[in-house]
Amino acid sequence: MLWPTLTALVVVAAILLQVWWSGKVRQLNAEAERALKKVRDEQAQLSLQQQRQQEALFDSMAEGLLLLDEAGRVELANRAFHSLFGVTTDIRSRTIIEALRLHELSELLDDLGKQKQVVGRELKVSRPIELWLQVNGSALFDGAGHRYGSVLVFHDLTRLKQLERTRQEFVANVSHELRTPLSLIKGYVETLLEGAKNDPDVATKFLQTIDRNAERLRLLIEDLLTISEMESGRIKLDLKPVSLRGLTHKVLTDFKAPAIAKNIQLVDSMPDVTVSADLARLEQVFCNLVDNSIKYGRNEGTVTISARSNGTQVEVAIQDDGPGIPPESLERVFERFYRVDKARSREQGGTGVGLSIVKHIVQSHGGRAWAKSELGHGATFYFTLPQSPNSIRVADATENIALTLQH
Repeated sequence: MLWPTLTALVVVAAILLQVWWSGKVRQLNAEAERALKKVRDEQAQLSLQQQRQQEALFDSMAEGLLLLDEAGRVELANRAFHSLFGVTTDIRSRTIIEALRLHELSELLDDLGKQKQVVGRELKVSRPIELWLQVNGSALFDGAGHRYGSVLVFHDLTRLKQLERTRQEFVANVSHELRTPLSLIKGYVETLLEGAKNDPDVATKFLQTIDRNAERLRLLIEDLLTISEMESGRIKLDLKPVSLRGLTHKVLTDFKAPAIAKNIQLVDSMPDVTVSADLARLEQVFCNLVDNSIKYGRNEGTVTISARSNGTQVEVAIQDDGPGIPPESLERVFERFYRVDKARSREQGGTGVGLSIVKHIVQSHGGRAWAKSELGHGATFYFTLPQSPNSIRVADATENIALTLQH
């Protein structure tokens, strides 16, 4: 009876051991799976964190960056790239042609694999606005020499191109403006030397022409130096409270003679308001604008100066009733050397930079300048200035008293 009992005990013990061991194994497997899942989660989290850091790094770049896979489809495009091309949608998994419709970039990608080096090109993009880009591209290869992708880096050259174009236009315009009076001066001097000096009437007429063109050169050089100083920031403004009523009365009095010559009425509707400004520079602004209105206003017309205030800024308006300015020229009248009517402007003796000086002086005071016009109904030039804290409050328009300088 002992052996069967022992055998039964051994079998029961073995079964219990098997059950225990199976439970232990399941417990160990469960712990291993939890540990493995934890490692995988940590790896996924780390990978996601690295991806986010990489994307943040790419998005912090000033240059546009584009990563493409082996098939030429976009894998990553940073924020600068989206901004450069005005892309507002997700372009991942698209080709260059599908995303941008730029065959030049597609051709560049084809060249990358052939040359196996960094390839650079200039690219002009006309949409949504004109862009000039320097594109540097390189194919990506693994250790076995298999190409698995490409990278393109875009540098924005638009500002440099615009500055270069401005410089070229400036040199061409200055050369033209200098050439005309210098040619006249040289021609009349040669004529005088050849014998015209012996005729008093002819000599006087020629000398007057020489003097007029020499004065034109002097004014042009002074205006160019003023703009250069303004743009470089070398001029420091002497800001003080300036009474606009007193200043405009002085300016209109100074221009009374040329106004009488064209039978133009000068109307001073300036309210009693004070601005914070450099008196000499502000007088230059008024002189340029009033002179401009008299020159290009109609005979027997009217030039009116007025202003209004919003409490912090004063908006000045100088209005004429001349032929007006074409709509396409309104945005350009403040550019250096831009003339609405080139022939008439030169006849009037203008240097072509007066309005540009106005814009720079006003901007240096923290204001802005602009123009409004309707063909056949005159033009109005506006500019704003900071109002002085000590300024007298501007009266309502109905209370303003217009002062007309009588001829």
